[in-house]
Amino acid sequence: MKSTNKNRKKTILEVYGSIGASCCHTEPSCCGSTGAVGTSERLGYSPDVIGKIPEGTDLGLGCGNPLALAQVQSGETVLDLGSGAGFDCFIAAREVGNEGKVIGIDMTPEMIDTARANALKAGIDNVEFHLGEIENLPLKDTSVDVVISNCVVNLSLDKQTVYNEAFRVLKPGGRLAISDILTRIPLPEKIKQDEKLVAGCVGGAISADELYPIIERAGFINISIVPKSNSDAIISGWKPGDNIEQYIFSAYITANKPAVE
Repeated sequence: MKSTNKNRKKTILEVYGSIGASCCHTEPSCCGSTGAVGTSERLGYSPDVIGKIPEGTDLGLGCGNPLALAQVQSGETVLDLGSGAGFDCFIAAREVGNEGKVIGIDMTPEMIDTARANALKAGIDNVEFHLGEIENLPLKDTSVDVVISNCVVNLSLDKQTVYNEAFRVLKPGGRLAISDILTRIPLPEKIKQDEKLVAGCVGGAISADELYPIIERAGFINISIVPKSNSDAIISGWKPGDNIEQYIFSAYITANKPAVE
């Protein structure tokens, strides 16, 4: 099992490292020809919001818009699990303002380098990016107001620890707002064991029935797991003609840490 875990992690690092490394820091946008902006609009981001973040951050890698759920307030501290090139972080940075802070955690060095370069180019100083794993967050207990994540937790082989860590770093009364991939029906074993499909946000997905007790065991309350309204359109566009939307869907996941521990 340990060998399998290492192989999967290696594949995920290679896939997202390649994407991060392909984002140039000198051209106006590394994603101009990928159609990422159109993808992000389908995920629920407005063109106005997309147009105000640094170029080179919209890689079109999400499966929803967790910030639509998070109700981020000025002055808050927001943590993004698996922050990539910083897309959601830079949007959140505008929402928390100069008195707030946004922290991005990603295990891919190339993504961290890209995100930091994007922040530097844009002169955004209320966001910081750290290399780390979402199963072992490099943050103090009760240090953030909101935890967000966009299509990343499904990649983890230890989802219980991910939600435990999110609970640990949230302040009492803190909020969880996640967009992620879940299964409609049990995945065939060949899909679950395919490292490329795990890296592609398919093979590592679990069902809502499996996820709910994971979040509950972490200590969260007010748990909600609902399908995104245009999930089929999003998923079918990943691999047109393969009908992968029959197996998985994009879900919005929200919960709260109790106000009193």
